[in-house]
Amino acid sequence: MTSNRLMTALLAPVAIVSLSGCGVNSIPTAEEEVNGRWAGVQNQYQRRADLIPNLVRTVQGYAKQEREVLTQVTEARAGANQIKLTPEQLSDPEAMRRYSEAQGRLSQSIVSLQRLQEAYPDLKSNSNFMALQSQLEGTENRITISRTDYNQAVQAYNTRIRTFPDVIGAKIFYGAEAKVPFQATTPGAEQAPTVDFGNGQ
Repeated sequence: MTSNRLMTALLAPVAIVSLSGCGVNSIPTAEEEVNGRWAGVQNQYQRRADLIPNLVRTVQGYAKQEREVLTQVTEARAGANQIKLTPEQLSDPEAMRRYSEAQGRLSQSIVSLQRLQEAYPDLKSNSNFMALQSQLEGTENRITISRTDYNQAVQAYNTRIRTFPDVIGAKIFYGAEAKVPFQATTPGAEQAPTVDFGNGQ
């Protein structure tokens, strides 16, 4: 009985070290980092979506006949807002592609607004419009940063679950699947759209 206790006492630290070396703690930590970074991406996209209705309303006052452009932006925003991704779907390439495409369509529609300034130069003198435009530019920059942070977290997680010794814990304890990085699905969509209404910024 004494030898059994002694053996248990000797093996317990070894088992703890072995389990910790297999990613029992590090894999959930890395996955939570991915999920947190994805929440940051969604937060910035939501901020952009919240700005757009105010921008559209401001432009409408100057360009009432430009219904097609404004409708396109509004519809693209609605489409982008309909597609949500849960943390569980971050391993689904098709779900990520649909999300990316919807956000890309919205990015492209925002760019079309810059043409309106050429036809309606008085927009430059509207302080509300200029403030919204500035906020939109800042949000696009934050979206780019958030996507980069998310992709870095995905890379770290995917590397962890595929390399020894964490690959053991990834397979045995978690059945971990690789996360999908955010990729632009339309040409040029990996860059924040240039929203320049002729204000020299």
